[in-house]
Amino acid sequence: MNNKINLTIDGIKVAVDEGQSILDAAKKVNVKIPTLCHHEDLCVAGNCRVCVVEVEGMRNLQASCAYPAQEGMVIRTNSAMVRRSRRDIISLLVSEHSTQCTTCYRSTNCELQTLAAEYNVDNDMFLSVLKSNLEVDRSSWSIEKDDKKCIRCQRCVRTCAELQGVNAIGVAHKGKEMKISTFLDLPLNEVVCVNCGQCVNRCPTGALTERRYYNEIWDAIGDPEKHVVMNTAPSVRVALGEMLGYPVGTRVTGKMVTAMKKMGIDSVLDTDFSADLTIVEEGNELLSRLKMAVKEGDTNVSLPMITSCSPGWVKFIEHMYPDHLGHLSTCKSPQQMFGALAKTYYAEKTGINPENIVSVAIMPCAAKKYEANRAEMNGSSFRDVDAGLTTRELGHMIKQAGLNFLDLDESKYDSIMGESTGAGVIFGATGGVMEAALRTAYEVVTGRDVPFENLNITPVRGEEGIKEASIRINGCLPEWDFLEGVELRVAVAHGLINARKIMDQIAKGESPYHFIEIMACPGGCIGGGGQPIPTNAEIRRKRTKAIYDEDMGMPLRKSHENPEIVTLYNDYLKEPLGHKSHELLHTHYRKRNRY
Repeated sequence: MNNKINLTIDGIKVAVDEGQSILDAAKKVNVKIPTLCHHEDLCVAGNCRVCVVEVEGMRNLQASCAYPAQEGMVIRTNSAMVRRSRRDIISLLVSEHSTQCTTCYRSTNCELQTLAAEYNVDNDMFLSVLKSNLEVDRSSWSIEKDDKKCIRCQRCVRTCAELQGVNAIGVAHKGKEMKISTFLDLPLNEVVCVNCGQCVNRCPTGALTERRYYNEIWDAIGDPEKHVVMNTAPSVRVALGEMLGYPVGTRVTGKMVTAMKKMGIDSVLDTDFSADLTIVEEGNELLSRLKMAVKEGDTNVSLPMITSCSPGWVKFIEHMYPDHLGHLSTCKSPQQMFGALAKTYYAEKTGINPENIVSVAIMPCAAKKYEANRAEMNGSSFRDVDAGLTTRELGHMIKQAGLNFLDLDESKYDSIMGESTGAGVIFGATGGVMEAALRTAYEVVTGRDVPFENLNITPVRGEEGIKEASIRINGCLPEWDFLEGVELRVAVAHGLINARKIMDQIAKGESPYHFIEIMACPGGCIGGGGQPIPTNAEIRRKRTKAIYDEDMGMPLRKSHENPEIVTLYNDYLKEPLGHKSHELLHTHYRKRNRY
């Protein structure tokens, strides 16, 4: 048990655990201390110094995020000295910051702008030292980097290193020349960036944003010759409301569909449909590998098999562990499966020329923009997905359309690739792909539901960075009798720093698993780099709960029971892992340079 530390903050007595900071103590008694470098997901930094406080008996002000609470401390967070210091620091940051706030993408939730207003900072206190030769890096499909708006808080650097283990960006130079830079100051598309967008999600200003494509989509919507098909990922429906007046964790599925229809989208469909399809293909691929390994004794089969629906994770393994690409499932992600079918199956069913179909994916993920532009993603003989937009971009489009989201009625998705199950919904949370796959695979092998109450496979749920579970397969159908008594061992990892631990184990030949789910972002897609800002542990928990609540309320909760999936196979694909499926729904990945 931790020892308790007793201190006083602004006249309020508070006790905190040993090792906690002054900032932690202030939060406990609802005393707000502003900060620009601190983030709950990251280690202590103390870079910005905005969070300084006055500690009785100390000559200098202390950074509350970095200074540990000590017994008997008396702290003032709002003294004249503290206010002056904070105002000076914020003014200095403003002096080297682009103040074109009216045209900044982050103008409505910029943390620097909010503090500048709170502390009555204007642009005249210090001479502007903004460098004139700084250009916006738009080389990446996913992320824009604007050094004119960077306050050097290093949240992005710590995110890329601590959470993701990628180190695509770092600190270069010293003093007034210090900057947040890529390796050799190369453009983002030339360094080992996995496009996850977690740096964007934690940037307090507009220095890092997603690449935005919604103006092009508005043009397509207004073109009478174009048929715009828009599909929405599972986690979008539990986060979009945060931008439009609803509390965190509110499910807005029906209102979201209505809004998109009012915006002029020709067909509003559901990525959950192709999530169900992914489960059918991926589940059968896993069973096929197990059959070759267990029944046929093929030692060349790559086990464990690892999910491939997170494009940030896929790019990570291409760079960092290219010799182990064979472990990846060959299945495309739900986004790309949807895109391939939109310009083949959907086009055939509706009689629309695929050349006129504009396929748009609404995703919680910045890496989906990159994925849509991969050379491999043209199974339909066209660009399968024309644009990937983030949850944030959809929120902005709804506002641009002048819609009062709170007053909208609820609608259902359109038909043909609009039906889904609870298994498709839980793709949005870490462990969801694994749980959905096990619900289907176990029934395929045994003819019975998985032996968990209400189909809820709780061992693969939760916030732990790496989760493990095992299911003993008993009572197999005759076709699968070789799996009788086999203990199927699975693992789930989220955040690329945890993916590295999993891959190091595989590289050493020590992995005990048959199947592994890996998601690039903390919490899975609900914590994606394209989700509303801010995102932290508490927000991720509320979004995750909403995902599972939606699953529990669905009439069908197993992917293979989706009637539109059944029709798709009967009328078009014929069978999982068949020729047509491989042509449209599967792909390959390639080795990339590590540096």
